[in-house]
Amino acid sequence: MHVDWNAEIVDQVESHWRHQLRPRLNGLTDDEYFWQPVPVCWTISRRGTSSAPMSLGDGDFTWDYGDPHEGEPVTTIAWRLAHLTVGLAETNGTHFGGPPARVATFAYAGNAKEALGQLDDAFDQWVEGVRGLGEAGLARPQGATAPPEFADAPMARLILYTSVEIIHHGAEVCLLRDLYLQDKS
Repeated sequence: MHVDWNAEIVDQVESHWRHQLRPRLNGLTDDEYFWQPVPVCWTISRRGTSSAPMSLGDGDFTWDYGDPHEGEPVTTIAWRLAHLTVGLAETNGTHFGGPPARVATFAYAGNAKEALGQLDDAFDQWVEGVRGLGEAGLARPQGATAPPEFADAPMARLILYTSVEIIHHGAEVCLLRDLYLQDKS
């Protein structure tokens, strides 16, 4: 039996997106978006107001960041949505004809509605890019735009890793929404 791996990958992530993750993000409020469940969280901050070791991004809002070897603190829904969005946007820019995107220069959303719009746009372009790869595209090397250690790795590795990120961080966002509702009741 022949298995169309490209179709299987697209079906898995699209099904998760349409039936599980994205419906859970509907109605996200700015209070939820910025809610900090513990005193020190990384988040999206108005430029110049972050207490994180580093603030990355262009525009009025920046993404908190620091040395990963020092451990990452708890992050807000805003931080997690930005992480997903910029990751998708980077792949879109390097492999799927989208505009170049980098963590350090991304224009991060300052509210929930804008963040969801950015995420929707990045996801839609990413899934269309994945759909267009076909079997041959999944097997081709990631190439010179990838970090050197992944240049010879197949595109399938990048696509599967990105799918894991969508599922993993999406679940964290949903949990944070649940905790927010419990905290406010």
